[in-house]
Formats: sequence, structure tokens, C-alpha cells
Amino acid sequence: MVFVEAVPEGEATGAVAEYYRQQRAAWGFLPNYAAAFASRPDVAQAWNGLNTTIREGMDRRRFELATIAAARALRSTYCTAAHSKFLRDVCGDDAALRSLAEDPLGGSLAEQDRAVYEFAGKVATDAAAIQQSDVDGLRAAGLSDGDIADVVFAAAARSFFTRVLDGLGAQLDPETAGAFPSAILESMIVGRPVASG
Repeated sequence: MVFVEAVPEGEATGAVAEYYRQQRAAWGFLPNYAAAFASRPDVAQAWNGLNTTIREGMDRRRFELATIAAARALRSTYCTAAHSKFLRDVCGDDAALRSLAEDPLGGSLAEQDRAVYEFAGKVATDAAAIQQSDVDGLRAAGLSDGDIADVVFAAAARSFFTRVLDGLGAQLDPETAGAFPSAILESMIVGRPVASG
């Protein structure tokens, strides 16, 4: 499941058991990434708080697009697929999901979405290369300065989570992978493969 030993769900107690319970309740199964946080459920809870604060403070669809862009740029199969599922199922945007499957660089997205997507990917991979012109481009696409900061928050937070998952070897759950047609899933495998069932 991961490269380090984690407390099995049936043996978990205290904070670890509670974290596992929360994750199972949210997903309907215990996601593989939960094992990456088994030694530090306090870090997992802090991450959940940060992620929720960022997500709930901005447009949900924009959050998902920025998160997918950052995840793809960071080669996180896990986060690319999970947030593509949220884009489709929570935001109701199957068209954008399919557009990104056909053009993972985001070139076929609408202008504002494309600007957000490209900017978030750049923040995730080379934030020091961001220039005033990048921000001005987002303003020209209709984003406020607060909107732009939110995109940075989303991409930066995703960088932490993907590094934890990939650094400890977590692979995308078969349950999440099974939510997509094979051709669309294939476009999301940008790093680690899907876990075997």
C-alpha cells in the first residue's frame, strides 16, 4: 500500500482510528493515501483543515481545475484522478473532464479556465518563475486579485499533498480508477500506476 509500515485499519486506535473512520466515511472505502498519514494523523487533520479552508473560500470548480493542473504538473496520478472525479461529480462538469483527457495541457478549455489551469501548473512546478505578466494575464481573463491568490493557495497546497503521497508510495485506489472509462483514466496516469485490486 505504501513504502512504510502503517497500522492496519482493524488494529487502529485513538487518533489513527478516528482518521481512518473519517476517510472511510468520506469515500465509502479506506483510501490508500490514509496509510501515508498513519504515523501522523495530526498532520493529516491539519492538512484537511487547510485544504477545506482553501476550497471553501473559492469557486469550487476553479479549485478543482487549479488542483488538477497542479497535480498533473507534479505527476500525481492519485490527485489528478481524484480531483477529476470531483470536477465531474461534484461540479457537474463532464465536458471539462473530457476536454482535459483529450488535451491534458488545457489548450481546449475556455479562456479563463485555460489561464487558471496554466497558471496553477506553473505555480506547482516553478513558482519562482511567476512574473507580473502571469498575474496580469489572469486579471485580463477576469480574475480578481483575491481569485488569483486562491489559485496560488490551491496549487501550493496540492504540492504538499502530492509529495507526501508519492514520497511514501501511495497508489490510486482501484475504486476511484474504476469511476472512469479506460481511455479517460489512461490520460490521468501521469506518475505512479493504479494500485492492483
